[in-house]
Amino acid sequence: MSHSTVPRSSAEASTPVKAPVASPDATGAREARRGPGKLGFRLRFRRDRTLILMTLPAIVLVLVFNYLPILGNVVAFQDYDPYVSDNGIVSILHSPFVGLENFQEIFADSAFWNAVQNTFVLFFVQLLLFFPIPILLALLINSVVRPRVRAVAQAVLYLPHFFSWVLVIAVFQQMFGGAGMLSQLLRQHGYNGIDIMTDPNTFPFLVTAQSVWKDAGWGIIVFLAALASVSQDLYEAAAMDGAGRWRRMWHVTLPALRPVIALLLVLRVGDALTVGFEQILLQRDAVGPDAGEILDTFVWWNGVHNQDFGYAAAAGLIKGVVSIGLVLAANKVAHLLGEQGVYKK
Repeated sequence: MSHSTVPRSSAEASTPVKAPVASPDATGAREARRGPGKLGFRLRFRRDRTLILMTLPAIVLVLVFNYLPILGNVVAFQDYDPYVSDNGIVSILHSPFVGLENFQEIFADSAFWNAVQNTFVLFFVQLLLFFPIPILLALLINSVVRPRVRAVAQAVLYLPHFFSWVLVIAVFQQMFGGAGMLSQLLRQHGYNGIDIMTDPNTFPFLVTAQSVWKDAGWGIIVFLAALASVSQDLYEAAAMDGAGRWRRMWHVTLPALRPVIALLLVLRVGDALTVGFEQILLQRDAVGPDAGEILDTFVWWNGVHNQDFGYAAAAGLIKGVVSIGLVLAANKVAHLLGEQGVYKK
């Protein structure tokens, strides 16, 4: 049996068959908004779930010990009495609110402004005299050719970091105190003895010298790590172009250290109002509160010693807000200079 075919019309034959175009669904729309190369939250979570689980204990610790205590700043707006109950939360709930009364008293307190002035004086002295020293020492150690000499020098400079502030101040007392080695040496040669440890005029420089001796070695590690990442090909190319040691340091080494210097400078500015609580507290009485009172010791003295917790909490809250502002301002300056800072733009 022969089968006949029915011919299609010319219009039907010439019209191409088009596949139906599906409209983009919600997932496609989200992918379009995200742009090419960006994964969604579910895909990223599935990809990084192992790392997230590994960091989860650390995140919990940070939340519990760093962020949860921030809720206690409500004490700054209260006439807080810790003896209302053995439970601190109950004490907060039963302490009367005073609004901004604590802040008004602080801004009218001359002792608070004296502490602010001393804090900024110590910060600027340490920024000028202490911050560049680890950079210079790192450059000096990095230029040493013999590895054994370099290791010994780094160990000697790093060792005082493990000393407590009590030991550091005791050593300085034996050297620069009224009965110290320097004073005795001057008396033996017919001069009057000096007591640098109790001189309010030299106190900022004394504190800076103690910080340099104790913590300069710690800062060297960061800069030596940055120097270790610099390719030796850059030094060899600069040497082939006729650059000497100083020009190689200026055009190769320092540009490699610039991002690290900018980052540490931003962090140091953000930590401007914290210039060493334990160090200053141990020497506060020796020079007097006029020269030795900083914001941290002011908070401790009013909160722990005088039991005025609301007043001290208000001072600490002011310090925290100002420190955040300093970090943001310093990071903005780092961005303007072309550096990343603490976080990207």
